[in-house]
Amino acid sequence: MNFPKSRPRRLRSSETIRRMVRETKISVNDFIYPVFLKYGRGIKQEIPSMPGVFHFSTDRLDQEIEEIVNLRIPAVILFGIPEYKNEKASGAYDPHGIVQEGIRKIKNLAPELLVITDVCLCEYTNHGHCGEVKSNKILNDSSLELISKTALSHAIAGADMVAPSDMMDGRVGAIRSILDENSFSHIPIMSYSVKYASGFYGPFREAADSAPKFGDRNTYQMDHCNTREAFKEVKMDIAEGADIIMVKPALAYLDIINQVRKIVDVPVAAYNVSGEFSMIKAASRMGWIDERSVAMETLNSIKRAGADIIITYFAKDAARWLK
Repeated sequence: MNFPKSRPRRLRSSETIRRMVRETKISVNDFIYPVFLKYGRGIKQEIPSMPGVFHFSTDRLDQEIEEIVNLRIPAVILFGIPEYKNEKASGAYDPHGIVQEGIRKIKNLAPELLVITDVCLCEYTNHGHCGEVKSNKILNDSSLELISKTALSHAIAGADMVAPSDMMDGRVGAIRSILDENSFSHIPIMSYSVKYASGFYGPFREAADSAPKFGDRNTYQMDHCNTREAFKEVKMDIAEGADIIMVKPALAYLDIINQVRKIVDVPVAAYNVSGEFSMIKAASRMGWIDERSVAMETLNSIKRAGADIIITYFAKDAARWLK
């Protein structure tokens, strides 16, 4: 098999043959596009740290949803900035909350578009943490009631899938139970099963107005040094009823995506998070890299690692490039 008999360049000699033998093939069907909803009217505001990504009030969603549908992106995931915040995160499960109204608006505009909702409390609490707080400690078990109520309110509003991101122990089981008890057994759960305490979330926390007001999230999000813990979280969530599991972030955790893919028989999602997106945007604006080339290389690396689904702010751009 040595040179000159073996010449790997034969199969790289043209774009046509490279396409034919390509091992990893990414398509628009792999993408979920995040949409940020904000209470109010007439709002379409670019998020400063995330070029090309906007806050929308529900009355300004028409053009955005039309563009997503025309690009054949199959799904969106919704994040909401509410009218008010309080200790009990009541805006998260308000039947007329920002995400609930957004669900109804989008399903009216595009019934075929899959609407997934991020289920968490951090955008809705006045302390910015993903669970109920007492004496500056994030409580696990009492938070499950609020988280599961939020998921149920999304299902009632018309969500096609719920995605808990809080990292409280037992939240998948709590959500599965409340959905089943209320005739929503058909609603799947995509769990943020492996969510690391990461420095790559900075732009998102600006976008979602969700930075914690004290401390950090290290007591519930995972230590980025750990691998075996990821397998434990994944197995627990599947046992509790998760239909899809997620690894977040993606780029610094391609090894985790790859290893998780090998041990589970459910779809694996990966979140190409805000910091990963914004670094490429910033470097491109400085002229240091070619945005399209690096973005597609990034998305292909996530797919190659084993992700079936990619949540990415590049979804619209990538859909155009793939055309």
